Amino acid sequence: MFANWYDINQYFAQQLARQMNSYFEDQASSISTWPPCNLYENAESVILTAEVPGFSQDELTLSVVQDVLTLSGERKPARPEESIVHRRERQGAVKFSRSFTLPYRVDAGKVEAELKNGILTVMLPRHPEEQPRSITIAKK
Repeated sequence: MFANWYDINQYFAQQLARQMNSYFEDQASSISTWPPCNLYENAESVILTAEVPGFSQDELTLSVVQDVLTLSGERKPARPEESIVHRRERQGAVKFSRSFTLPYRVDAGKVEAELKNGILTVMLPRHPEEQPRSITIAKK
């Protein structure tokens, strides 16, 4: 299989590069899709649910501009008293932002959001001008 040491070295370098590329691609894709979100639609509204465990309502921001909903969040690590010596610190800062193009214009003044047990639920009612209307056909 290998003719000399150079071939062995080249083979392992290629394998290592492939593994490292795979690792960093996975990390990049997981960051851009966090937090996990679902977007639903019914006749009256669009509903967004997002899993944001550990975030308080003060650490989350929602905005609607035209037909784009943006969910952002930032949590800074808790800092204990100065006199405490850190032996292990696993909770770091988390910052994210996700935007969703909505299927129609929403009534931004009537948007409701609720955070319960780490699940953010956002109700975005359809703008009155975007409501489907029934049109009567006149007989002649």
